[in-house]
Amino acid sequence: MKTDHSAVLLISCKDRPGLVTLVTQFIHHNQGNIVHLDEHVDLREDLFFMRVEWTMDDFLIPREHIGEAVMKLNLGEDLHAEVYFSDEPIRLALFVSKDAHCLYDILARYEAGELGNVEIPLIVSNHTHLEKVGQRFGIPFEVFTIDAKCKAEQEQKEIALLREHKVDTVIMARYMQILSDSFIREFPNNVINIHHSFLPAFAGARPYHQAYERGVKIVGATSHYATPELDEGPIIEQDTIHVSHKDSVEDLVRKGKDLEKIVLARAIWWHTQRKVLVKNNRTVIFR
Repeated sequence: MKTDHSAVLLISCKDRPGLVTLVTQFIHHNQGNIVHLDEHVDLREDLFFMRVEWTMDDFLIPREHIGEAVMKLNLGEDLHAEVYFSDEPIRLALFVSKDAHCLYDILARYEAGELGNVEIPLIVSNHTHLEKVGQRFGIPFEVFTIDAKCKAEQEQKEIALLREHKVDTVIMARYMQILSDSFIREFPNNVINIHHSFLPAFAGARPYHQAYERGVKIVGATSHYATPELDEGPIIEQDTIHVSHKDSVEDLVRKGKDLEKIVLARAIWWHTQRKVLVKNNRTVIFR
């Protein structure tokens, strides 16, 4: 019986002639049928990027050995390869504080089946404010009160809980805590953050009030992978909307929240579809 199960291979390495041929012949010779193929060469850095997806029905190599087989292809220097399978769900943990807009949006999309093959086994928060949201969607809601004295200990408990639930990716859905370096290194390129981004940028508290006082004409949002360098991780998705002198602070907040929801949802989609490659703090996204 035929299925629609597929494998996705993400590759980055130094560029050289024949790389596409090596990969496609490898798949063809092992009776895989390619259904999607995208590649990009960064001419400035001389880097090759590729995403290829093929059906697994008749593939000769067992899935647990595909990664090893790819590494034997001698694709070149600085090779990084990842293999994923469409029938293996991605498990997301949602980290929240008090703002509910991103949480509701993600859960609504999840319930409607708009996030692809994902599971959300738990919600983590440093406050109890949104506990009823988790109850409404039938998702366990775990609270870890955090201050400077207990931060390291609480994060270790959070990591243990995430491992227990086999979480692949952490979504910071307006989680108003700075994750430590040690936490982020447990989930490299698997912690997705969302925050407002303005031109000019407004750091600190009450950014929309600052934007209003400066009379900005654009407000924006950025979603990126969290790294030890605060808000400087590889960018997955960005967008902006125009505002005018007619907009109040409340209008800016409302429009900004709408944009944050959309940008975060797009970033989650690219990530869960395995369409993002990260190299040197930049992303290649095969849309």
